[in-house]
Formats: sequence, C-alpha cells, structure tokens
Amino acid sequence: MFQPKIPTMPQPSGLVKAPAVVQPTTITPGTPAPAPAVAPEPSRPAVQLTPGTVVALVGAGTAVVLVVGTVLVSLLLAVAVTSASVAVCAVVLRSLIASDAKRR
Repeated sequence: MFQPKIPTMPQPSGLVKAPAVVQPTTITPGTPAPAPAVAPEPSRPAVQLTPGTVVALVGAGTAVVLVVGTVLVSLLLAVAVTSASVAVCAVVLRSLIASDAKRR
C-alpha cells in the first residue's frame, strides 16, 4: 500500500522508422557586409525647455509634493488617533480592574 507504483512504458505500436540521415553541406564564403554608417551627433540638445514647459513642470512637481504630503499627514493622524483611543481604553480597563479589586 505504501510502496510507490512506477508506471510502465507502453510498447510502441505500429512501425518504427529509422531516423533520417542529414547530409553535410559546404559553405561558400560571400562578400562581407558593409560597415554601418555612423550617424552624426545632433548639434542641439534632445530636450528643449521653453518657459511654458518649465511652468508646467514646476506645477506638476508642486502638485505631487502636496498630494504625497497630504497622504503622509493623514497616515500620521490615523496612527495618532488609534494610539490615543488605545490609551483611553487602557486607562478605563485599569480603572475598572482597580475598583473591582477594592470592593473585595
């Protein structure tokens, strides 16, 4: 029951053909490929900043900083509110346990 059962390989059915023999071919050298032409370097920079694009980039950067700052402040506020509520619960439980111990 606990011994593995190894599947047996089924016997091939029908005719089995021998593998085809590949004949070697001769390689004749051809003319070498021409060297690729080197492109000249552009005389101007790839990115040109106009006053409009600078204003747009500054505006987009400011928006990103404000959004990320808002998210981080809200996360910090959530942590502060959670820790304050846990502290209040701890004080209430401590008071209940202390008052219960005084009654006995």
